[in-house]
Amino acid sequence: MSGGEVAGLLVAVFWAILVSFLAVALARLAVALRAATRLVEELTDRAVPLLGEATDTVRSAQTQLDRVDAIAGDIQEVTANASALSTTVSSTFGGPLVKVAAFGYGVRRALARRRAAGEPAAAVPPPTVPAARRAPRRSRRG
Repeated sequence: MSGGEVAGLLVAVFWAILVSFLAVALARLAVALRAATRLVEELTDRAVPLLGEATDTVRSAQTQLDRVDAIAGDIQEVTANASALSTTVSSTFGGPLVKVAAFGYGVRRALARRRAAGEPAAAVPPPTVPAARRAPRRSRRG
């Protein structure tokens, strides 16, 4: 055998080995692709019903949100009505009640002064201010 024939024989052997490695790799790749195809089919079979359930859940949530929106609108209307009623009651009864209270305070003070005119000055107690109207005491601590 000549050197060219030996070289050709070596190249043919290496090509045979390379082709067998490629055939094994392609066979494994085909197995992996079949497994991936089965996995995708299983996921599709499971995902379609889940998407249907998710759609039903979203529709139900939208219905509930519509109901909550209607309730919130009603509550806003009730709040506006209560505010209007409060303003009406305050303007109707607030002014006259303050005037009556001021008149009563003035009458008590006048009667107290009238009584005090006949008695010594030390016997008349100073007028008192209700606790709610007293100014709050401020602390000197900083």
